[in-house]
Amino acid sequence: MNIQKITTIVCASLGLLGVLFLGMIIGKGDDAIEMSAMQGDYGSVSYIIMLAQLILGIAVLITLVFSAKNLASDKQKLKRSLMGIGAFVVVILIAFLFSSGEETPMKDGELLSASGSRWVGTGLRTFYILAIVAVGVMLYSGVKRFLK
Repeated sequence: MNIQKITTIVCASLGLLGVLFLGMIIGKGDDAIEMSAMQGDYGSVSYIIMLAQLILGIAVLITLVFSAKNLASDKQKLKRSLMGIGAFVVVILIAFLFSSGEETPMKDGELLSASGSRWVGTGLRTFYILAIVAVGVMLYSGVKRFLK
């Protein structure tokens, strides 16, 4: 059996399971599902959610495996990828160093720890740095193209 036949069989099986679970949900009806959910029983809906999580896991796993295989086959691509990952880690490190953490009360009465606050600040600063770099690169390429 080749990989295409295996993929087709797996996709068809997952699709049939999805149709079966959808039929169970439709057959049960909205009101019955709502009443069950109010009592904490998510049985009929949880099957389709687990199937979606399984499909997502398979897709992520296959993507990671084939990406790693593709990178390992070409040293130049691997070098560029590692440089990109290194640059991203440097941006996160810079954002972490510029972030400060202090305990913060939240709306639901919980308390966000100083460490959690610092990581939230790090995420925001990382986003801002990457957004500024992206805008700068777009402006640079646009001006360079305009001057040609």
